[in-house]
Amino acid sequence: MLDSVTPRTDRQLLLRYHPIHDMDQLKRSLLEAPIIEKNGYHYFVHPISDGLPKLDPGLLREIVIRIIRKAELENVDRIVTPAAMGIHISTAVSLMTDIPLTVIRKRQYGLDGEVEIAQKTGYSENEMYINDVREGERVLVLDDVLSTGGTLASVLDALDEIGAEVIDTVAVIKKVGGENKAADAGHDIKTLINVDVIDGEVVIIDEDGDD
Repeated sequence: MLDSVTPRTDRQLLLRYHPIHDMDQLKRSLLEAPIIEKNGYHYFVHPISDGLPKLDPGLLREIVIRIIRKAELENVDRIVTPAAMGIHISTAVSLMTDIPLTVIRKRQYGLDGEVEIAQKTGYSENEMYINDVREGERVLVLDDVLSTGGTLASVLDALDEIGAEVIDTVAVIKKVGGENKAADAGHDIKTLINVDVIDGEVVIIDEDGDD
C-alpha cells in the first residue's frame, strides 16, 4: 500500500502503483486546444494553464509523474509556485513527494519577511508577494507555462535575493518563438513539452521539453 511508505523517498513506487499506459495525454490535449488572441498574442486555452476545458485526472497524473522523473528533488525543502495556475500542479506534486508547498500570492499580507515582486506576462503586469521562504532554504519552483518568462524570471530573482537555493525549476509547457526573460537573466528552466502557435494551431516543437 502506498500509505505504508514515505512518498518522498521512493519515486518508483509512484510509477509502480499508478502505472501510466498512456503518456501522450498532454501532447494530445495541446493539439486539441482552442486558440484565442489577446493584445496581439495568440494563446491556447488548456486545462493546465486555464482550468478549462475540464482537467482529466489522468492528465494531471501524467504531468506529476513526468515532473517527478525530470526534477531534481534530492534535498528539496519546499515547493514554491506562483498563483494561480501553478497551484493544482504543485499541490499534486507535494502530495506525492511529501514536500511542503508555498504559494506566491497576488495579495499583500504584510507579514515579516514578505518580499514584493513584479509579475510581468505577455499581456499584463501585477504585483506578487513571497512569504515564508527563508535564506538557505532549498526550493523547487513549479509553474504551468513558460511563455515570455517574465513571471519566472521575477520569482527566481526574488528567491535569489532572499537567499534561498533554487535546486530546480520546472514549467509544464513552454511556448517557444518569443522572448524568454528567464533565459536572458541566466535562469535554467526545465519543461515537459515545448509548443508554438502557428496559423491558429498548436504545433509540438519538442514533446520531451527542455532538460
